[in-house]
Amino acid sequence: MPEKVCIVGSGNWGSAIARIVGGNAAAYADFADSVNMWVYEELIDGEKLTEIINTRHENVKYLKGYPLPHNIVAVPELADAVKGATILIFVLPHQFLPRLLPVIKANLTPGAKAISLIKGIDFDEKGLVLISDTIRKGLGIDVSVLMGANVAKEVADDDFCETTIGYSAGSEANGKILHKLFNTKLFQVTLAPDAAGVELCGALKNIVAIGAGFCDGLGYGGNTKAAIIRIGLVEMMRFCKKFYQGVKESTFFESCGVADLITTCYGGRNRKCAAAFAKSNGERKWDDIEAELLNGQKLQGTLTAKEVHEVLVRVDAVDEFPLFTKIYSISYAGHKVNTITDIAQPVTL
Repeated sequence: MPEKVCIVGSGNWGSAIARIVGGNAAAYADFADSVNMWVYEELIDGEKLTEIINTRHENVKYLKGYPLPHNIVAVPELADAVKGATILIFVLPHQFLPRLLPVIKANLTPGAKAISLIKGIDFDEKGLVLISDTIRKGLGIDVSVLMGANVAKEVADDDFCETTIGYSAGSEANGKILHKLFNTKLFQVTLAPDAAGVELCGALKNIVAIGAGFCDGLGYGGNTKAAIIRIGLVEMMRFCKKFYQGVKESTFFESCGVADLITTCYGGRNRKCAAAFAKSNGERKWDDIEAELLNGQKLQGTLTAKEVHEVLVRVDAVDEFPLFTKIYSISYAGHKVNTITDIAQPVTL
């Protein structure tokens, strides 16, 4: 039986990835032709967004001007969208997962698998929680991750780029079918047997992008921004080594690592909003900047910085991560934006 695909989420990135997934589902016999996409129903000039997508084949709210394949079917009810799906693609803010996972669980197809495109992390009373672990625990299925230097608009423009799919030990077969679902000549996928490392890179680089945005908003030059990016990469690696055994150093040199870090620090929502924050000398509220600049999307880097800081405080490791700590302190603790360079790095990793 061919794999039935459902995309859970329909924002900017979800719609961009739907262009790829819809094309590959139609091209390969491994997949059912029709791909459901769960869409949170909204009214756009009096019309339902799902009806617009299904008739005009365009997400006019989140990816205006880019046609979606005709086999992408917008479904407003989550239970209906996931019924029969054997591959679930999660691409939405992780804050929505707690209320969505029980609905999906109640309608889950036996033997289904999932892949998370969500760049973020969570935490509970015990410490750090990967988003893939939240999905895995909520649904009881195998979960891979896709992360990379993939600005949604550039992917939608069919600019050449790479990405990384991380899978867990023993899930090589799932990695291979997911590679076929996502890989194209212009969106080239590399497989990495390091799901935790791939996912952590995708989350932590958003913190560094906030620091890079501060540099841009302050008008600093390339030397300073390059230093912030390098120090950020060091702290990403240090964080992964501290909290997760088995993360491979080679993962940081895949698209999910250094490439995603670079592109996020020069483009994307986190850098953009942080630059606006810096230009206001830290006086504007993050919620106001998000509402003005992101067209309904969510800012990820500041939330991740806050969550990471809380974990570091719990384990008394704040001093080991001076850049992460400074970005948190500027974002939430009233430090002046121009103190972004007031950091001292340990000599070694």
